Amino acid sequence: MTHDPRIEAAALDWVVRQRDPAFEQWEEFADWMAQDPAHQEAYFELAALDAELADLPAPAEPAAPAANDDPADDNIVPFAPRRANRRAWLTGAIAASLVGMVSIGVLNRPSDSYRVETALGETHEVKLADGSRISVNGGSSILLSHADPRKAVLERGQALFHVVHREDAPFRVTAGEAELVDIGTVFDVTRIDGRTVVAVSEGAVVYNPAKDNVRVDPGRRLVARDNGAVRLGAVNPEAVGGWQHGQLVYDGVPLGDVAAEISRTTGIRLRTTPAAASITFRGALQTSTGEANLVDDLAALSGTRATQESGGWTLSK
Repeated sequence: MTHDPRIEAAALDWVVRQRDPAFEQWEEFADWMAQDPAHQEAYFELAALDAELADLPAPAEPAAPAANDDPADDNIVPFAPRRANRRAWLTGAIAASLVGMVSIGVLNRPSDSYRVETALGETHEVKLADGSRISVNGGSSILLSHADPRKAVLERGQALFHVVHREDAPFRVTAGEAELVDIGTVFDVTRIDGRTVVAVSEGAVVYNPAKDNVRVDPGRRLVARDNGAVRLGAVNPEAVGGWQHGQLVYDGVPLGDVAAEISRTTGIRLRTTPAAASITFRGALQTSTGEANLVDDLAALSGTRATQESGGWTLSK
């Protein structure tokens, strides 16, 4: 079960509300469930527990007190401890523990952020409350906020953003020392080796609006190093985010970056020697051809030699 106390508290609230025969908020409930797989996990586990509690036998009624022959005691009501309903008791206990967990979490964290992490070869799609979507590639980590779905921090790896644009609340992505502000809809961000790479498919993105204020339009690719160096180049807009569909197209990309994206997307352990990493690569690859064929195709197109090792593959000049 998820360890996010806010999700657990919301799931418990839905379980309790649905006990009411007059409950009618099914569309709202369905929207909440669709927002995050963690919502479904938390709800179904608590709902199952609630169903088990419903099957527990009711507690026995306390025995009636014996008759008292002393008239002076006629107005004395014998003390009989009230035995609480087990479902009500457990619901209260769970709620109390969640309150404690939320309190501890608030004390330990500056916000209600949550992290989405993926392993190499694993992808994950996040649907945000504002309708935006983030496709997270393998080997990546992104930090999001329940309270503010209009911001994201790409800690490492790669993510494709489909943003619902709002003039009053632009979507902001932080990656390393870079801040990206959307003025459009679809863009890909990669954070690797002290660099932030942005490729725009639709709309536009502004890089560091308070400082550099560089606009990245569709068909443009920005590479920003943490030391401040910024370079703009061209990219095929239709190729942006192609890793989602197993189609990787490159036009003047360092071979080291190509190898890293293949590793994220497929899970293949692929590295380059320092001499090979800086080779400028142009070409198209299909990830569905199989590991050996994919690596062989990359080596042939880049003019390198592929060597298979116990830990994966190495491309060298």
